[in-house]
Amino acid sequence: MQGLELLPILAVFGLIGGVLGRLKGSSFLAWFLISFCVPFIGLLTAIFYRYDNEELRRQCPGCGRVVKLHDALCTRCGTELDFPDVAIASEASARRRAA
Repeated sequence: MQGLELLPILAVFGLIGGVLGRLKGSSFLAWFLISFCVPFIGLLTAIFYRYDNEELRRQCPGCGRVVKLHDALCTRCGTELDFPDVAIASEASARRRAA
């Protein structure tokens, strides 16, 4: 019975971590599971995780897809990406300029 009493607390940690992860542009499910399984550390990690929509981007020379600057491989064509000379503005800054 003691494990069942802990389940709602773990669910709350999971939901908060999932929502924080989603707000930062990451997967809700991944952060839910991390915060659910490792409550305090998972939630702290979600709080201090970077905002994915604020990361600089670059264009793949193989297929032209715009990927995050820190990606080593293009997810579409598999081209190995060297560090670029020019970076593209982040999604968040592009939205701010458009508004």
